[in-house]
Amino acid sequence: MVTLNEIAKKAQISKTTVSRVLNEDQTLSVTEETRKKILKAAEELDYIPKKQRNIEKKITNPKQYGKIGLLMYLSQESEFDDPYFLAIRNGIEKRMIELGIELSKMLRPPFNKKDLEGLDGLIVVGVIGQEEVENQVKQVQHLVFVDVSPDEQLYDSVVIDSEKATEKVIQYLLDLGHKKIGYIGGQSYTIGGLSGKLEIHDVRKRTYEKMLTEQGLYNPEYTYIGKWTTKDGLTLMEEAVHSGNLPTAFFIGSDPMAIGALKALTDSGLKVPDDIAIFGFDGIELCEFVTPPLSTVKVHTEEMGKVAVNLLVERIGGRTLPLKVVVPTSLIIRKSCGGEGI
Repeated sequence: MVTLNEIAKKAQISKTTVSRVLNEDQTLSVTEETRKKILKAAEELDYIPKKQRNIEKKITNPKQYGKIGLLMYLSQESEFDDPYFLAIRNGIEKRMIELGIELSKMLRPPFNKKDLEGLDGLIVVGVIGQEEVENQVKQVQHLVFVDVSPDEQLYDSVVIDSEKATEKVIQYLLDLGHKKIGYIGGQSYTIGGLSGKLEIHDVRKRTYEKMLTEQGLYNPEYTYIGKWTTKDGLTLMEEAVHSGNLPTAFFIGSDPMAIGALKALTDSGLKVPDDIAIFGFDGIELCEFVTPPLSTVKVHTEEMGKVAVNLLVERIGGRTLPLKVVVPTSLIIRKSCGGEGI
């Protein structure tokens, strides 16, 4: 079995730091580079975290967990347009394969209650409202929600702290000297519900508005909202450029939108970050390879999927206390925001 000492030696980082990173200590402050070195060394040595080992010890017969379903509460088009949800799904499927658990059913809206009959557990990924939980999925005994927490008193969930992550981005841009900061984002809805589409107020947009209002810097003309797609990122940035009233920096609510926005700026002859700074959100791999490389909020999406499976296994295994796991995020500073090396 691989030890922490072996990982520390390979990564050339202290054993204490290695231990805290691998145990997901949210009080630890380390650079993304250090975190990556540790995780890479652990992966190369085939290290299995203690939590994972404990779960795997308990699983002697995967069939004891019955029939497990996955509900992607978004359209297939939306999933393919946004690597964020695709990575979560990959994490779920990888973890189930590791544990020898078979995925019995894969669902998307629209569906009916009969589709859920016979399931012993269900992982729900995407924005789902309380009404839909009560009327559509509550019948499944064991539920885990990913990317949303409809009721932490009743259900397990795996989420990120979008408010805290947004605060870090805005503060970083303010510290760079920006006073005109714009926002590009999308609208989120619950879909296929009994009452049709219901708009969910995006935490990133709300936090952006709150922080800049407190600083006396909020300008509603700097906010552009569309769909969470690369195409709309491009279109909305083109609209901003043509307005003749560009801010000096943009926080963009998803990396695909940010990549589209980056193309719009390049096509218009504006230089990033010299003329305008860009900061994305999600941490998808493609951000490293655009020009200039995109600053972003790193979200450990695949890990979120894996944690969801672990929670469901524990629930079916007898745990009764609901758990809400907040997976930490971190800022990845690259050239697009003009802060590299600062």
